[in-house]
Amino acid sequence: MKYSMFVGRWQPFHDGHKWLINQKLKQGKNVLICVRDMETDENNPWNANQVQQGIEYAYRNYDNVKVMIIPDIESINYGRDVGYKIIEHLPPDDIREISATKIRNG
Repeated sequence: MKYSMFVGRWQPFHDGHKWLINQKLKQGKNVLICVRDMETDENNPWNANQVQQGIEYAYRNYDNVKVMIIPDIESINYGRDVGYKIIEHLPPDDIREISATKIRNG
């Protein structure tokens, strides 16, 4: 079974993130949400377990969504045709303007 993977800090998980993930869910795809395991700080106030629990709660009624914690990463790399795509989703302006930093700052 294949999954569409999303990697992020999700600090906090907000409507812009939901829009992004829902692009694949609307296509009936399975989704894997990877939470980067980062030290908490001003820009990352929630630990990876808290973020994972929040996302799992948001998608609690979806059997085709998995959430997992991964080590913090510096890059995503691939070689030649390895059997998957890298896809960019361009959100509409109202979604693009959502900022986790603004949300954290109130």
